[in-house]
Amino acid sequence: MTTVVTENCQRCRFTDCVTVCPVDCFHGDDEMLYIDPEVCIDCGACVPECPVQAIFEEADIPDGMEKWVEINAEKAANLPVVNEQTDPLPTAEARKTELGF
Repeated sequence: MTTVVTENCQRCRFTDCVTVCPVDCFHGDDEMLYIDPEVCIDCGACVPECPVQAIFEEADIPDGMEKWVEINAEKAANLPVVNEQTDPLPTAEARKTELGF
């Protein structure tokens, strides 16, 4: 099992989660973050850190979001590691409000 970033991260890319990750399993592109399942130790430390509830333990992924397990694995393999907190995307606050947070 692994921890998975889902669609709530899109257009946000808050990086609070990467600062608590003990194994540097987060990778990112211009839109969001992804977790490398080969590196993730499923500690769950990142889950409560996400201000838009985009991160779930694989067993707890909401119905309809299961595709994100595969998306994380595919995307993370080809993207740079993100292990330091950076500014969220300019669209992050609007997206956070849109999501109801």
